[in-house]
Amino acid sequence: MISISSHLNPPTTTLAKFPPFKVGSFNFLPLNSSMASIKHPVSISSSKDRSLSASRAAGEIHVIVGPMFAGKTTALLRRIKSEGDNGRNVALIKSNKDARYAIDSVVTHDGIKFPCWALPNLLSFRENFGDDAYEKLDVIGIDEAQFFDDLYDFCCNAADNDGKTVIVTGLDGDYLRRSFGSVLHVIPIADTVTKLTARCELCGKRAFFTFRKTEETKTELIGGADLYMPVCRHHYVSGQIVMETTRSVLESHIVKSDSSTEAAPVV
Repeated sequence: MISISSHLNPPTTTLAKFPPFKVGSFNFLPLNSSMASIKHPVSISSSKDRSLSASRAAGEIHVIVGPMFAGKTTALLRRIKSEGDNGRNVALIKSNKDARYAIDSVVTHDGIKFPCWALPNLLSFRENFGDDAYEKLDVIGIDEAQFFDDLYDFCCNAADNDGKTVIVTGLDGDYLRRSFGSVLHVIPIADTVTKLTARCELCGKRAFFTFRKTEETKTELIGGADLYMPVCRHHYVSGQIVMETTRSVLESHIVKSDSSTEAAPVV
């Protein structure tokens, strides 16, 4: 409901008093000096009010991205803990694909952990959590969000319709610096977007990219420092050149080995 208060000063002249009069079945009281100024807010109710009320009840979406080892999960847990300390009801979700450090907890690379729901998708969260408990939730954190295909739909519904604050953390790019999962799809509907950086493992400069140390080429390859390292632009490019050169050399050796085997005489 919109409240409109008049700030106009009414004229100071005294108005003449007239007796009440009747028109048809309606009784009218004429304006007198005691009614010349509006002393109370005027309430107006309309469909516009309802839309404004709905917008005030809407939630928020905050996105935190960056390469591996940039502190994304640490930032998420810090925010979740702060919200909980302020009396808000919080819940944390991660993909059940990520079981590196714990199955039922979100764990940072340096061992800080927080209990969570490990799920195959986000749209099943409300059913698993329970309708009553979900209604009481204020804040939902999502870690490793690149693994959820339904990320966009979940965030839209949670923030726009359910009034939840959703905090999303994940990789913005894969090891080839291409869009990873649906994380970047959420940016157009986000209230804030934060890109964190790590330290290049080779030179110590700011690292924006994740370098894969192995020859594996599939996009989803879950691992830690054994498989990945954060690098700056220079060392990402030079590293890719080294990897390509190494791959070419290895492939040529395999071809030569196969050729030698085929050409060997049978005794």
